Amino acid sequence: MNVDEFYGHMSNAYGRNHFEVDKPFQLILGHFAGRVPDLAPLGAFAGKELYELADYVDKTARPRLVNWSINGERVDGVWLDPSERLALERLFREFAVNRSPYRGGSWFDHYAAIYLISDPGIACILTVTNQTAYALYKYGDDEQKGLVGGLIGEGPVKYGATWFTELQGGSDLGANLVGANQEKGTWRIVGDTKYFASDAGLADYALVTARPQGAPAGAKGLGLFLVPRYDSGGRRNFDVRRLKDKSATASVPTGEVEFHSSEAKPVGDVRNGIYYTMENLMVSRLANSFGALGVARKAFLEAYYYTQKRAAFGKLLVEHPLVQRDLLDMEVYIEGSLALALKAVSQFERSWKESPPYTDAYHYARLLTHITKNTTAEMSAYTTKMAMELLGGLGFLNEYPVERLHREALITPIWEGPSNIQALDMLEVIAKKGAHVTMLEDMKGLQGKFVEGRDVAALALKRMEEALASLSHSDDVVAQFFAKDVLNTLGHGVATIMLLEVGKGLGSRRFVTVARLYAGRFLEGKPYPAESLAIARQLFAIDEFVQGV
Repeated sequence: MNVDEFYGHMSNAYGRNHFEVDKPFQLILGHFAGRVPDLAPLGAFAGKELYELADYVDKTARPRLVNWSINGERVDGVWLDPSERLALERLFREFAVNRSPYRGGSWFDHYAAIYLISDPGIACILTVTNQTAYALYKYGDDEQKGLVGGLIGEGPVKYGATWFTELQGGSDLGANLVGANQEKGTWRIVGDTKYFASDAGLADYALVTARPQGAPAGAKGLGLFLVPRYDSGGRRNFDVRRLKDKSATASVPTGEVEFHSSEAKPVGDVRNGIYYTMENLMVSRLANSFGALGVARKAFLEAYYYTQKRAAFGKLLVEHPLVQRDLLDMEVYIEGSLALALKAVSQFERSWKESPPYTDAYHYARLLTHITKNTTAEMSAYTTKMAMELLGGLGFLNEYPVERLHREALITPIWEGPSNIQALDMLEVIAKKGAHVTMLEDMKGLQGKFVEGRDVAALALKRMEEALASLSHSDDVVAQFFAKDVLNTLGHGVATIMLLEVGKGLGSRRFVTVARLYAGRFLEGKPYPAESLAIARQLFAIDEFVQGV
């Protein structure tokens, strides 16, 4: 047996080019980006070597913390399996996943790559490194800007990290206790621990939130600092206490980091640290969204191709109406969430070079990011669960990839702020920045140009306006209680209108049909209409799910 093909006995999606088979992704991406990037080489890698590697690391070769060298020196480094290191090198250099936004490309290229990679652990290593590059590229001094090349795969690869979270505060950054003092002209980070520190032991440079001595309490008193692995004297600059034993995301080492007068330099104006940090979180929340989408698509592919081969009650699973209904449900949810996420990237692409104070365009991008992060995470958890169900008992066995994909999906509602945090941040950007006004103006402008589906867009706008009106008629406590419901409604409303926009832009009635199904499912809570069975059969009764595009 060919060793390269053995994994195909455990996966029906393995060995396929995960870009080439995904025609809906190509079309929706092409609409928003104005072109379809050549992602076939990455699609082949993601569908074979990288796909197998993710399972291998999860089952067999998780990162390990190495505290001491053979010479008795404290090193606090992380051992990665050589296959993971080589895969990361290829993603940084050959596939240039982090390079595009800074070297004449776009954020569409970057996030499309995260979607195809669709392993949240590997994607996290790339993302926190990209966040580090982002902050230095925009706000660093000349020396810090000089570090960007290594972080985006030019020359020897360097890894970055973003260490913001502390045990006592979690997502409440204002509760951070880690501080920063100046001693003889050198900034030093002091304090106990950053509790969820991705790339701990791997990072060459870390972005760290810390409160300068004398700065006010709360989030606005935080500065953003760059902390290198080694200080100016070549000594280890911080301690890694331990690595976390996690349910999933095994490929990224996540640990606890202690600072003992660690050398650091501020990034930009130390008084603007919280603004830089929130920008940084926007980068990672979008990455979280595309990681969630990618995991959902991988699980869909596993389930779909399985139903092409498995027979029950005298016919293939894919020929059963209930299975067709489940596949249709998954596909509608994925495509709506994808259209929403790419709209958010489109707005981020327009505004990412802004700095404080920001314009309405930036605040709109931020609002869309909160909405998108929430919607895609909910979609991913649901879709991967449905994929497990379609595989039956096999879906619950950890020897096959769907079980892992569901575990991977479950981090996406938590990472980068859970839904409650996204809802609170949404309230803030609405109340203080009026970002919802820009959003409604944009959606109404699009609706006015629709010929097909204008009634569906009107329904979406009505639901969005009703949700927002419920906030304006409430005090702060009531608004917070219902904020997550509003967040969900806004996500489904924008997703519906974006599907219609894709249909209009491509001249495709298919996406208008998907928009109708999406709106009925998520905005009206209705069962799929009778004609949905014919639609499902058109989409899923043959070997490729791209039929009807």
